[in-house]
Amino acid sequence: MSVLDRAAPPHTEQDAPAQAPRSARRALTVGALFTGLTLALIALVLLAAGVGQLRVPPAEVLGSVLHRLGLDIGPMPGHPQGEAALWTIRFPRVAMALLVGAALATAGALMQGVFGNPLAEPGVVGVSSGAAVGACAVIVTGASFLGPWTVAVAAFVCGLITTLLVYATARDGGRTEVVTLVLTGVAVNAVAGALLGLLTFLGDTQAREQIVFWQLGSLNGTRWPYVAVVAPVVLVGLVGAMVVARRLDLLALGERAARHLGVDVERLRLGTVVLVALLTAVAVAFVGIIAFVGLVVPHLVRMAVGPGHRVLVPASALGGAVLLVGADLVARTAVPYADLPIGMLTAVVGGPFFFWLIRRTRRSAGGWA
Repeated sequence: MSVLDRAAPPHTEQDAPAQAPRSARRALTVGALFTGLTLALIALVLLAAGVGQLRVPPAEVLGSVLHRLGLDIGPMPGHPQGEAALWTIRFPRVAMALLVGAALATAGALMQGVFGNPLAEPGVVGVSSGAAVGACAVIVTGASFLGPWTVAVAAFVCGLITTLLVYATARDGGRTEVVTLVLTGVAVNAVAGALLGLLTFLGDTQAREQIVFWQLGSLNGTRWPYVAVVAPVVLVGLVGAMVVARRLDLLALGERAARHLGVDVERLRLGTVVLVALLTAVAVAFVGIIAFVGLVVPHLVRMAVGPGHRVLVPASALGGAVLLVGADLVARTAVPYADLPIGMLTAVVGGPFFFWLIRRTRRSAGGWA
């Protein structure tokens, strides 16, 4: 008899009628969630691409997209500069928001799955702080060994190195304890914070402004070459997340049960942490630190459709894209002739949500274990 057979009682004929409506309701909920998120994302993309100093109606935005796809359907932008504004400035920024939102939310879902804690988020393993140190070091020193790509590459590499360092430090006797990993991440984040303070102190006025702006996060200045770098990395990360989704469901049963079911827990944990580092580092490298997306979105999706990662991961990616495209739209339009840091907006929303989540988790658990 397998572990699953022992863990779950056999289903009787009386159970079937009760389970069928429950499965149908869940399938309906999942379908409604994906449909709603997809429609919301399409609407936000059309709206965000048309909003700016040069306004382009959504119908003309859609017509421009269809025209690029070879379909002469719908009106084209009436302003002579409308087409150039859409495809040179607006669409790269919207595409980057979509990719970064999907990457951060997927990374958050993976972190919460591998740690078994809804309070986990990608910054726990130090990837964001490590990337920030790399980027800020390049800004202060004025290094330009890769031209305009220097800051992004330095942030990406330092984020990956920091994450692998945290994981290697947390290993003990071939095993990695989750608590040790989290505490190591906290220590690394503290050291990275001190290094950021030192770099800010050493930098000149222009460097300090760049550091502050980079730490607050912004999609301003996004171009298609940046999107072309981020897109394949995010795609690989999403595919990898779907590959490990079923094993994360088994890990939710407990490490011992997962091992009995054939899951190599250490390999799964290492692979998942690498995926989180990859997704977060490539997002942070081009837009700076954007907080709380990886915490808020997966938790909200989990409340709607349950903890199964084969649904949670793609739904979180879609929800993250919706959230960040919408947040960037607010960042560009909330204050006339100003571009607010998008990381500041997500923190304003995410901070109170995190506080509510802590209180809710404490009440449901009857106190901290």
